[in-house]
Amino acid sequence: MSITATPAWQALTAHAAKMRPRHLSDLFAADRDRFARFSVDADGLLFDYSKQLIDSETVALLAALADAADVRGWARRMFAGEAINRSENRAALHIALRHREESLLMHAGGEDVMPKIRATQARMRHFCDSVRGGGLRGYSGEPIRAVVNIGIGGSDLGPRMATVALDAYAHPGLNVHYVSNLDAADLAPRLERLDPRTTLFIVTSKTFTTLETLCNARSARDWLLAAAGDAGDAAMARQFVAVTANPAEALLFGIAADRLFEFWDWVGGRFSLWSAVGLPLALAIGMDAFEAMLAGAHAMDNHFRDAPTERNVPLLMALIGIWNINFLAAQSLSISPYSQSLRYLPDYLQQLDMESNGKALRPDGLPVGASTAPVLWGGAGSNTQHAYFQMLHQGGTLIPSDFIAFVESDFPLPGHHEKLLANCFAQAEALAFGNDHADPLRTCPGNQPSSMILLQRLDPYNLGRLLAAYEHKVCAQAAIWGINPFDQWGVELGKKLAARLLPAVEEADRTIETDSSTAGLLRWYHQHKA
Repeated sequence: MSITATPAWQALTAHAAKMRPRHLSDLFAADRDRFARFSVDADGLLFDYSKQLIDSETVALLAALADAADVRGWARRMFAGEAINRSENRAALHIALRHREESLLMHAGGEDVMPKIRATQARMRHFCDSVRGGGLRGYSGEPIRAVVNIGIGGSDLGPRMATVALDAYAHPGLNVHYVSNLDAADLAPRLERLDPRTTLFIVTSKTFTTLETLCNARSARDWLLAAAGDAGDAAMARQFVAVTANPAEALLFGIAADRLFEFWDWVGGRFSLWSAVGLPLALAIGMDAFEAMLAGAHAMDNHFRDAPTERNVPLLMALIGIWNINFLAAQSLSISPYSQSLRYLPDYLQQLDMESNGKALRPDGLPVGASTAPVLWGGAGSNTQHAYFQMLHQGGTLIPSDFIAFVESDFPLPGHHEKLLANCFAQAEALAFGNDHADPLRTCPGNQPSSMILLQRLDPYNLGRLLAAYEHKVCAQAAIWGINPFDQWGVELGKKLAARLLPAVEEADRTIETDSSTAGLLRWYHQHKA
């Protein structure tokens, strides 16, 4: 049965009709304890959702919806290693990658996955220590000073975001770069500024067949071999690494067997930061810090599994999102981390949320019957205040926001962080309550809902907690909507069409059967090609 046909959904529909005319100003005026009632301190992670357009009845009805969808049962099946990725008949055990108890057993397909995970983490530690300590040297005998990760999607967004986020913990003599775009403007300028004698390449691809990644990797390989000359074999053996679930293809590419780091088909790409996909991050911050991030994520896993609904941060995030999307008709979600170091967090969350839940059909092929993933967007505050916040304040469209901030700055300069936090808190207040003004053009109506996440500092442990909270939020929403968040068939169609069109782009006289628009584009391209 579709979740939209349940009594819990119908009760929320009726309740929303009563809540829509209400204003946050009135809700706060009527309840002096509203912050205490609608905030959770989860071991130093504060989640304040008091500025959402809800009351106690809303939360109770949303909790009933979670029960109707059996979110708890879905979570138990995920933690047990059942094949909850139904369309691909796979487990989704990214949670196993960050489990810290040595005695823990976690199974996928009847196999305990923990020995493989521990062995890979041990290899990552040895490799990171070698590179960071100067033991791994390029073909000329000089130590590695630059790392270039070549990947796209889940093989790029997670480690790239986290490397920038944790720059305060980075090795001072090792620069980590990321290349993802097929456009040569991403790779070529980097190669121009790098020294082939001291550059290590990591090719990250689950299948090792991804077009963009392999094209960039071949160009990087050609660049390295051209520079190395007769030392080309040594250069490939020392300076190319693969992170993949398909080691056979990596070996065919020329990666040495002792330079392969494996992850597994039960690790979804956008949930893979915690695996060997995080190798460039581990090289940047060190394996101790990487494992601290895993520990933070593990702590959030335990919180999600064990905390009751009314104190469960990821589940509350999920339910509030459902409320805003399906009952208040919000179509987007603004992410505003008040941290320059988290400037790539919205990009990362775009894939996590929209690629996971941007689906209108359940695994049985029947329609969900309701909107699913919101359009997720955002940027780092306070820059965003001078970009799109005008629309949030006076645009007339309901757009919920997530604010993320820290008590301490990761790069403290006197007089900066207090001003940053004042702006963060003020924007949330202004969005909620607005203002009255004699000039209607200066009036802000308010009643724009937001949540606030506050942590002590941006360190590896807290970054792990934050990212795991968003992962569980997305998965809990998928469980409620009845969709599979672990496949992405919509991504495949464009890839197949690109492969079919490539010969006609490469050769002017190659004709293929296509629509008149695409055919016209091909003709115009060849007419104007130099």
